[in-house]
Amino acid sequence: MKYYKKLIGERIYLSPVSVEDAEKYVEWFCDFKTTDGIGKSSSIMTVESEREWLENTLKNNDYNFAIVDLENNELIGNCGIMNINQINRSAEVGIFIGEENKRNNGYGAESLRLLLDYGFNYLNLNNIHLGVKAFNERAIACYKKVGFKEYGRRREAYFLNGKYYDHVFMDILAREFEGDYIKNKNV
Repeated sequence: MKYYKKLIGERIYLSPVSVEDAEKYVEWFCDFKTTDGIGKSSSIMTVESEREWLENTLKNNDYNFAIVDLENNELIGNCGIMNINQINRSAEVGIFIGEENKRNNGYGAESLRLLLDYGFNYLNLNNIHLGVKAFNERAIACYKKVGFKEYGRRREAYFLNGKYYDHVFMDILAREFEGDYIKNKNV
């Protein structure tokens, strides 16, 4: 698969998503280690349904990216900015690292920093938020490391494997974001 270096970081780059990666995404979405954390464990994906989702995401106003290892051009996950409200200058981000051996190595934080740099400095956003399940401590630690702050939670709003969990909401403001993470900026 050919990827395009839209946003380049230290160890990864973000490329526009490709319909050709549908099979890889389905492989990841059949693994509870991936789907439990992103709220997709009850979903059943097929290659056809994933292709359709990827084709639709390319048509709408969301900014979805493949996370690609800079050293070997390996697809390791996905991230994006969605639900953009231009009047309020707000949006939502989502991310997952599908390759298990790439988790807990800082790739998620680097991907988020690239997304935030792009969202604040290219899309002119002021508030970027996300939702995360309370049991996903690894993700919450990553989000805090990048600068997100908890602003609320819905108690016992998520059911997984026979238990209820809180849904945690976090956000970051443009003035709180520090750093210049996109390495291929021209100006």
